[in-house]
Amino acid sequence: MKRETVPSWLELLLATKFFTNCTNHLLASRNECNLFCIKCKAPPAAFCFHCRSCDHSTHRVIQIRRSSYHNVVKVSEIEDILDISDVQTYIINSARVVFLNERPQLRGSGVSICKGPSSGARNCETCGRTLLDAFRFCSLGCNLMGIKEDVSMPSIVESGPLCGEKDDVTSTTNVGSSTSGDKDTCEEEPVPKRIARHRRKGIPQRAPFF
Repeated sequence: MKRETVPSWLELLLATKFFTNCTNHLLASRNECNLFCIKCKAPPAAFCFHCRSCDHSTHRVIQIRRSSYHNVVKVSEIEDILDISDVQTYIINSARVVFLNERPQLRGSGVSICKGPSSGARNCETCGRTLLDAFRFCSLGCNLMGIKEDVSMPSIVESGPLCGEKDDVTSTTNVGSSTSGDKDTCEEEPVPKRIARHRRKGIPQRAPFF
């Protein structure tokens, strides 16, 4: 998923709490709030089957499902409106799904994130969770966090070299100004070496022969 392909409703989807009882249909069956409309941004973001018939009959609605107490969505329901090419997919109940948010991984389970690339292990670039296939992220939430980090990194990287380039330009200007006849103040003349000279005190006398 690239920054330009991130829809405005994605953050709302990831922050929404699903599988609560609908307050408008407390006594009705199938009143779990497990539906999400990508068009309506007014609360409540999650609604039930009966609310869909009344208020969202002509809207694009996504159904959220549960797997091991975590929210998932079928790939077939979002692949045409959201780029999920970097997100790990799973087969659950004969359907290919993606997880909405990061799932805590028990310590010691899976492959360590610090393991070298030669081991063939793949980990989520955001939370470090072990991945089954060649993907970058384990969930839509981790994918979104990775996009935000990628967007913020260039500004940090560029701010450093600009200061250094400014110093280089100043140094180059100083060197170039020496061609006009003025000596560069940054250059220092080498200090002449002093040669130690020892004067002979007198003519040496030979020792007497015995």
